[in-house]
Amino acid sequence: MTEVFTLGEALGVVSADRLRHDLTARLDIAGPELTTAIGLTRLGHATTWLGRVGDDEIGARVLTVLRGEGVDVSHVRVESDADSGMILRQRRIGRSRHVIHYRYGSAGSRLSTGDVPADPIRAARVLHVTGITAALSGTAWSAVHHAIKIAADAGVTVSVDVAHRPALWPDPREAREALTELAHSADVLFVNADELQLIQDAIGTIRELVVTRGGKGASATVAGMRYDASAAPVTVVDPGGAGASFVAGYLSALLEGLHPAARLRRGAALAAYTVSSPSHWQGLPTRDELPPATVSA
Repeated sequence: MTEVFTLGEALGVVSADRLRHDLTARLDIAGPELTTAIGLTRLGHATTWLGRVGDDEIGARVLTVLRGEGVDVSHVRVESDADSGMILRQRRIGRSRHVIHYRYGSAGSRLSTGDVPADPIRAARVLHVTGITAALSGTAWSAVHHAIKIAADAGVTVSVDVAHRPALWPDPREAREALTELAHSADVLFVNADELQLIQDAIGTIRELVVTRGGKGASATVAGMRYDASAAPVTVVDPGGAGASFVAGYLSALLEGLHPAARLRRGAALAAYTVSSPSHWQGLPTRDELPPATVSA
């Protein structure tokens, strides 16, 4: 039986140091919900990922990876008349990553309420959603909120990662209103330090607020008590996927009933594994690879 149900968009990722000149490039897949699902499954949790993928090589790779990792993809829809989304990334010495998205009208953006299965969500322990998927399209927004309503009505814990991406929100005011509404629906809310101001009107209503601060660590406020954890020391290869990996670690410890401080430590450990790898998900640990401090309270 699924412990964590999540829904979102998976994308193909082409990376190179200099796209216009390099003769070779790295091909991968990415998506925050995909990363979280794989992270949880590697730690022994039953996870379901819902989305739409194109009937193309990227879509096939997404399904192959998820099946290979043990994630349930039985509810995924393959689109014959829409392509999977893509990201082009380049990184040059002394410069931050430059990312170009090709996802307008993508198969993943067509996610709708009709794709959302009620019974698997009701049977799960946690529903996890992000502000990225909610920003993709009107139908995707409706699908996210439909899933939240099903979960809330069934007493399933709703986990929300605000994941504000300005490029997906042309109107900053719309972003604030939409993401604040999404945050209000959370039992467990994940937000980075920069997003706190954006959703400040919702903060007082959250049962469990988790704030990540990159290299400065993270904090969790649970039942009015604040707990803190340091970031794990690691050489950063690529910061992408850190937030989604942190969520996987934190939710894993939450499912096991660990203390909030232990939840933070496990989240920080998974984020460290991810940023030390060039992939958002390939470096994620198995349970045997977890540091001892993250295994118990």
